[in-house]
Amino acid sequence: MTEDAVRIDQVLAEVRAGLPHRPGPAELPALVERGALIVDIRPVEQRSRDGELPAAVVIDRNVLEWRLDPTSPDRIPEATDPDREIVLVCNEGYASSIAAASLQRLGLRRATDLDGGYRAVVAHRLR
Repeated sequence: MTEDAVRIDQVLAEVRAGLPHRPGPAELPALVERGALIVDIRPVEQRSRDGELPAAVVIDRNVLEWRLDPTSPDRIPEATDPDREIVLVCNEGYASSIAAASLQRLGLRRATDLDGGYRAVVAHRLR
């Protein structure tokens, strides 16, 4: 690795610093109630094994930007407002942080991710 290479923990810290509040699993009901778009980006294998996330729209990570960019002809019907609150959920809250930063670059300034991901949701339910 070269001296100027950046490690993934540095990338995560940088992208998370630029995200709006990263809600936790206890905040999911309130997010849904106020109309936030909850997006599950976990691979089908994880969703099949671990379960679905109620109230979430499933979008594969490899097409996320095309499905959520309001200017994309391939967007989902829920993605027409660039100011809509979007909360991405991955398995543990790492890939979703990087994906949320990508959405921010597209102008979706209220895009963020769920702190702890789906595993945090499961742990919260077990309390």
